[in-house]
Amino acid sequence: MNRSRRSVRLIAGGVRPPFSSGVAPAAGDMAGAHAGGGTLGHIVLLCLIPLLLMLNGCALAGRSESRALPPAEAAQTRLGRELAAQVVAHPGESGILPLEDGASAFAARMLLIRAAEKTLDVQYYIWRQDITGTLLLEALREAAGRGVRVRLLLDDNGIAGLDATLAALDALPGLEVRLFNPFSVRSPKALGFVTHFSRANRRMHNKSFTADSQATIVGGRNIGDEYFGAAEGVLFADLDVLAVGAVVGEVAADFDRYWASASAYPLDRIVSPPPVGEAAMLPAAADRAANDERARRYLRALRGNDFVVDAVAGRLPLQWSPVSMVSDDPRKGLGEAAEEELLIHGLGRILGRPRATVDLVSPYFVPTAAGVEALGALAARGVRIRILTNALEATDVAAVHAGYARRRVALLQAGIVLYELRRQATDTEVEDKAGPFGSSGSSLHAKTFAVDGKRVFVGSFNFDPRSARLNTELGFVIENPALAGEVARAFDSRIPANAYELRLDEAGLLYWLEPRADGTVVRHDSEPGTGFWRRFGVGVLSLLPIEWLL
Repeated sequence: MNRSRRSVRLIAGGVRPPFSSGVAPAAGDMAGAHAGGGTLGHIVLLCLIPLLLMLNGCALAGRSESRALPPAEAAQTRLGRELAAQVVAHPGESGILPLEDGASAFAARMLLIRAAEKTLDVQYYIWRQDITGTLLLEALREAAGRGVRVRLLLDDNGIAGLDATLAALDALPGLEVRLFNPFSVRSPKALGFVTHFSRANRRMHNKSFTADSQATIVGGRNIGDEYFGAAEGVLFADLDVLAVGAVVGEVAADFDRYWASASAYPLDRIVSPPPVGEAAMLPAAADRAANDERARRYLRALRGNDFVVDAVAGRLPLQWSPVSMVSDDPRKGLGEAAEEELLIHGLGRILGRPRATVDLVSPYFVPTAAGVEALGALAARGVRIRILTNALEATDVAAVHAGYARRRVALLQAGIVLYELRRQATDTEVEDKAGPFGSSGSSLHAKTFAVDGKRVFVGSFNFDPRSARLNTELGFVIENPALAGEVARAFDSRIPANAYELRLDEAGLLYWLEPRADGTVVRHDSEPGTGFWRRFGVGVLSLLPIEWLL
């Protein structure tokens, strides 16, 4: 694929600014690794061949087949019966509830697990072996024990240290684990990027959590303490939505095609059998996690959480709207998806051309030169564009910030408003800071945007070349002026109060404006909250030809 092609457009609507293709160079695959390796290289590759052949199809032979719960059967579950009246009253629509704070997002997942009677389909990029990750795995184990069929699809790049635990879960009746795009060499996994880079560099970034094909959670959160407000140190301000109604069937069908894809390998074909007694370790680990002092504080706070109280009382304030699911064809994980099968194509088709406003939130915003040009064209037509991303002091991926930093001046020159979220307090008790983009957190992780005050996107898609061309992604386009208005109001007041606004001086140089609680505004002439060496490192990275990887 020609990297200079302009067929890939960012969703800002109709024009959809192009990203570079992100196709990995041939030297990164097995043939490239073989060339020039010398005698030692030949020996290493000969040793690896049996392992690499596992991923050429034989490990997929004889996989079990399964499907999402049929609609008629799903309607007879507890969730189906409880939702029936609302679904009938809103034909073709979906009930949406934003999960803005981490505690609500964790509680929603736990409540769905406990409510499920037939099936749980769970798909994630990262699953941590920490308090919330362990508690959720234990809840899935318990669900399988009471007869719920659990399908757990995880990207193999985000499950560090979990092989034995997942193997023990996979060995249980009714619970099956598959790995997307797995590494044949389990340790060190990084070897996979050497032997077959072009495949290993493509990851499944989707996030969905579906119970009985009746309720689902989709958004930006992975599974881990930092995403649910249970960690010390870095927390992520993030956004999910709980959905019921028409769109849930689309998510269930999308999970099916990923589960049956040529990149989803049964865990027992990749990971060694669990050690003797490993199955008994998860309940013990869950008990230890729950009795940790931090966990006790977190779980106590959950009991008084508004979401939990409303859910138990059966009065969740769902907003019923037309909702469209957009996702990449799973063949993108093999580099085989056609242009029209990509999420960015679907976004452009659904959104059309913005007429008045685009308010965009992305933690890892890398527009590329073509993206700047397309956003600038929108701004030239009178579309107001406001963008929020992480400041350097708040980001957890400095290389991605470098890809964004090199485009800031051009974006400002085009008339686009830029905000960079400051590093926030990490006290999980502090009040909501980021409005519809999540609760208090030291780093932004939400991925959302609103167009013309009418439509909102929420999902896993980062506005960067990696999401556009390498990773698979999933999200919702929600036709809801009230939700879109929340995004706009956040940009009007709450974001400026908690972010730096970027400006250009008369000489065309960047500066940052920081509003203070006392009403004063402080000007910074270099990246605020950072030291020389961090700024120097980002400056060097911004000069390297790595934008297509970001």
